[in-house]
Amino acid sequence: MSKQKLELTWIGKDQRPRLEPRILLEDPKRSYHAKQRVTDNDFFGNRLIKGDNLLALKALEAEFAGKVKCVFIDPPYNTGSAFTHYDDGLEHSIWLGLMRDRLEIIRRLLSDDGSLWITIDDNEAHYLKVVCDEVFGRANFLTTVIWEKKYAPKADSKFLSSSHDFVLVCAKNMDRLQLNRLQKTEKQTSRYTNRDNDSRGPWKAGDTLRNEVRDYAVFPVKLPSGREVFPSAGTSWRYTKEKFADLIADNRIWFGVDGDGRPAIKRFISEVTETIPATTVWRYDDVGHNDEAKKESKALFGDGVFGTPKPERLMAKILELATNPGDLVLDSFAGSGTTGAVAHKMGRRWIMVELGEHCHTHIVPRLQKVIDGQDPGGVTQATGWQGGGGFRYYELAPTLLATDRWGNLVINPQYDAAMLAAAMCKLEGFSYAPSEVLWWQQGHSSERDFIYVTTQTLSSQQLASLNDEVGADPNNPRSLLVCCGAYRGVTAAQAAERWPNLTIKKIPKMVKDRCEWGHDDYSLNVANLPMAQKKVEAPAQNDLFDGDAA
Repeated sequence: MSKQKLELTWIGKDQRPRLEPRILLEDPKRSYHAKQRVTDNDFFGNRLIKGDNLLALKALEAEFAGKVKCVFIDPPYNTGSAFTHYDDGLEHSIWLGLMRDRLEIIRRLLSDDGSLWITIDDNEAHYLKVVCDEVFGRANFLTTVIWEKKYAPKADSKFLSSSHDFVLVCAKNMDRLQLNRLQKTEKQTSRYTNRDNDSRGPWKAGDTLRNEVRDYAVFPVKLPSGREVFPSAGTSWRYTKEKFADLIADNRIWFGVDGDGRPAIKRFISEVTETIPATTVWRYDDVGHNDEAKKESKALFGDGVFGTPKPERLMAKILELATNPGDLVLDSFAGSGTTGAVAHKMGRRWIMVELGEHCHTHIVPRLQKVIDGQDPGGVTQATGWQGGGGFRYYELAPTLLATDRWGNLVINPQYDAAMLAAAMCKLEGFSYAPSEVLWWQQGHSSERDFIYVTTQTLSSQQLASLNDEVGADPNNPRSLLVCCGAYRGVTAAQAAERWPNLTIKKIPKMVKDRCEWGHDDYSLNVANLPMAQKKVEAPAQNDLFDGDAA
């Protein structure tokens, strides 16, 4: 029987958005930094982005692909109940499609040794797991963590009182994944004692029996009291007769205080690792619960408590496992800003994206308190946080192409020359880096390949001069992508033959079919979905994109 690939299907699965890779515009008035350095490891380049998170993820892709160590997202659960800050009730198939689109970009942003952590509940968890399998590959699904979000049953529950949420964990590449182990707790190390004053220090007793019968490991062991004992029925010793004798001679077998107890192996604390792997069940007393998160939110915001916060201890546990100091963390459903606040306190770099107005009412003031050292709650004491660092505030630029009154796509009049050059660099795969010396070098894709952007109509004389300047050094040949409003005096074929150092394209013709221009909202909110628009064909005589030259 041939193996068939099992996939989750839903209405509209094949419909994928053609996302516009927007540029990001910093608003220095909202950016915030500490007045002085607190440590040598303060980070000031953290990013808070206000805008649709799918467009924001696309905007980050060119610069941060393969650089994010940990992505945490707490998406709307699609439960059908309205929250204060999220309309969390989206038709199932739309929710799956929009999540899939985000996961695909998140995977490209993750480093090869990075991981994705998603909090979700029963309503969509199992569907989302299958979508994660499709995007990341089933072999890269690590586990499902159970987070105990409540410490008591809800008395008015109709059937069962829900006490937990899930945390789905995916690796970018399971073979490269790096997760940290946890330090043993005081409770765990307290199990080691030294009842016989052994010079090797504290130990705890371990089992010497194996739950299977191996004939060579079934023999009597003589106790110090003189009594002999055999393995219990259906078991055998873990060691051979010779090995058992060696362990007894080395004082590694404990027979009880009176020397008449069943033998146990002594496991010394000095010979075991100081760390343990995390388990997949996280108790509320270890990582916090919903009430703790709401109390943290109330302490920060007073009556403006965020509707669905996560406790700082939960986020700290994830970052402790998934990252090291200095690593980059991304949260594209920032909510009240818990991820950034905790990452900041733990010495991680961070990027957060949030569309709602609580980006201003909750996240910005919260981060300001963290930076000023005025946030005493959450994990502040556990991390020893005293303030410092900062963040830069960005908003998504408006769409690059707008429609004029005749229905033609034209360059958005809100774009100045620098914005246009940056946008074209992003669309063409160049890094925006204007040269301070060469006016035509506005970006580069390699050490010898550059881009120049202008809305002007270039003459053949201007293009010839530009070609000569780009190729002036025969020992260092360079190429230049020229993006201009139009050019005159030659056809496209003639231009390619005359000026081999140049590739000339007209804007906006060169990009008009690339993206869904003017689509500003891909949010997980059915109320924000636009109505389908009929495609309007402009008359041929008004088509600004026809022809090779002006």
